[in-house]
Amino acid sequence: MLRLHNKTPRILVIGDLMVDHYIWGSCNRISPEAPVQVVNVKTESNRLGGACNVGANLNALGARVSMCGIIGDDSLGKWLVGELDRLGIDVSYIIPTNRPTTQKSRILISHQQVLRVDREESTPITPQLEDELFELLCHKLHNFDAIIVSDYAKGLLTPSFTKRIISLARSCNRLVLVDPKGSDYAKYKNATLLTPNKLEASLATQIQITDDTSLKAAMKKLQALCKLDICLVTLSEDGIAILRDDSLVKSPTIAKEVYDVTGAGDTVIAALAFGLSSGLDIYQASDFANAAAAVVIGKIGSASASLSEIISFLHDGVYADSKVISQQELHALLKSLHEKKIIFTNGCFDILHAGHISYLQKARELGDVLIVGLNSDSSVKRLKGESRPIIPQEDRAAVLAGLECVDFVVIFEEDTPLELIKLIKPAVLVKGADYTGKEVVGSEFAKEVKLIEFVQGRSSTSIIEKIRSHTPSHKE
Repeated sequence: MLRLHNKTPRILVIGDLMVDHYIWGSCNRISPEAPVQVVNVKTESNRLGGACNVGANLNALGARVSMCGIIGDDSLGKWLVGELDRLGIDVSYIIPTNRPTTQKSRILISHQQVLRVDREESTPITPQLEDELFELLCHKLHNFDAIIVSDYAKGLLTPSFTKRIISLARSCNRLVLVDPKGSDYAKYKNATLLTPNKLEASLATQIQITDDTSLKAAMKKLQALCKLDICLVTLSEDGIAILRDDSLVKSPTIAKEVYDVTGAGDTVIAALAFGLSSGLDIYQASDFANAAAAVVIGKIGSASASLSEIISFLHDGVYADSKVISQQELHALLKSLHEKKIIFTNGCFDILHAGHISYLQKARELGDVLIVGLNSDSSVKRLKGESRPIIPQEDRAAVLAGLECVDFVVIFEEDTPLELIKLIKPAVLVKGADYTGKEVVGSEFAKEVKLIEFVQGRSSTSIIEKIRSHTPSHKE
């Protein structure tokens, strides 16, 4: 499923910036003043919320993120900007105003939310402030791969401002993904896609969604109303529905445990934007977004899913082909494998045979995780000659990934895997016994080098030569 290219996506998030305030406590009695619970506060904390949570999710995935919005000229606003800056998120498109910074306070007892208190002002921004924000962006939008419009109906995304942003972004041929709010979707016209949930889609179209037929009807109406390239509706525990070219496809949810759905929609749109900007098609990006959401709802409060967490989640058996990863994904994955004993080996593996299987099985026994570096087609051609490889790299990778002993496969373009080895710094670097007495590339970056005997008489080259030289006789 994952085939992310190595370019880092640049994504702008425009939306309502908020602070999520969490108060954790216990309750053992009822107030004598009124029939309400008395909460004994144990701890409290602030987290990035609203559009900021979208930015935090993108940052966790490894994107280069810029935020655009407004805050109050207050302590919460200063905390919000400071926290974004600490994460490395660009805050140069955020403007302080005389409005209060939006804060949502949630009181939780035994991980259950019992009350929410909102501090906010949701009146529309003035035309002057709209012009000031647009002026900041109008010469910069072409620098981004995608723009996310995160609408929480707190006054920033007026119909006028939203239409201007979408029009400018599409004129630059940029992706525009919208997390909508309210019932009037006309202001989102010409976006690439929207991500309403089922209830929001039902309210916007006045179609009660009860089955796939009514779902498709509502999505077709949304697509026509907003002139969308793609219509997408999130379905909670039922996953994501996608309508494209009059075809309805569902990407099923893959959550294992659900602790808190707060911010799951932010995670979905962030993962969709990241996936689409990284070369995935809409169906692959939806699977990726489902996996990201599954990771997040297994946590408490507004949270984010890192690329390494998503890859690890997928590797647990949900998608077998997630074992074939890019070097960007490998970089993220290594963060979650720091306590594992990693084994690395590499090769062309052109026509997999019993000798390969035995070699890889023995390599896997040397540690916890076996990562196989696979020479790309161009690399094999340089090493083996113009007639090789026989099997293209995608098929060679898929066959290797199908082996239980192989945990991950990474394709590399160079003649040697030196750069991969420098990145991984494996506990064990494995090569064939024919390297006895020879220098092993990258050995200085591994804790240990192990040489494994090959099965005698088994090699891809000999098999290929035998096939080429064999001319069967035919009796008429």
